[in-house]
Amino acid sequence: MGHSPGTLRAAAVVQAVESAVVLAAAVLAGVDTAAGRSYQTGSGIALTVIAVASAAALAVVARGLARARRWSRTPALLTQLFFGIVGIYLLQGHRLDWGVPVVVLAAAGFAALLAPPSLRALTGTGRERTPPDQTGRGRARQEQERREGAGPEKTRREGAGPEKTRREGTRPQTRRPGRASRRRSTRPGAE
Repeated sequence: MGHSPGTLRAAAVVQAVESAVVLAAAVLAGVDTAAGRSYQTGSGIALTVIAVASAAALAVVARGLARARRWSRTPALLTQLFFGIVGIYLLQGHRLDWGVPVVVLAAAGFAALLAPPSLRALTGTGRERTPPDQTGRGRARQEQERREGAGPEKTRREGAGPEKTRREGTRPQTRRPGRASRRRSTRPGAE
């Protein structure tokens, strides 16, 4: 895809930090489960496995952002949304030591993802969407055909008017139903 802008690299760094935070939470949940401080051992193990899988998925999204992959935009925005919600819950629970950094991280991630250079890199605006043909002459040929008009086979197929066929040097062939054709079709047995 080419060189990614600084704002997109910053968003990738924020995403990687969030992945590390989720992995740290998974490790803490695993330690608590192993020490018997979990409500139920089965739910503690499940929470740890889910958190490790989520951290891995966030790391993959961070890598996609660093490489300016289009698919990474939506998961990265959803990550910022969820981190913001968790941060607000932490602030409401009077956990300022955890809540403030999480909210700041989510806000920085949103700002980096929604910056115009990041949006251009992730949506592909300003870039050519159709690949050129192998010879490099396809576009020039199409432009020339558009300026000169359609070729003879196109004119007949699309039913062009007489001005295009005159330009080609042929006369338009038109049939008008005449008396003779009507008489032939009305006589019984005549072919």
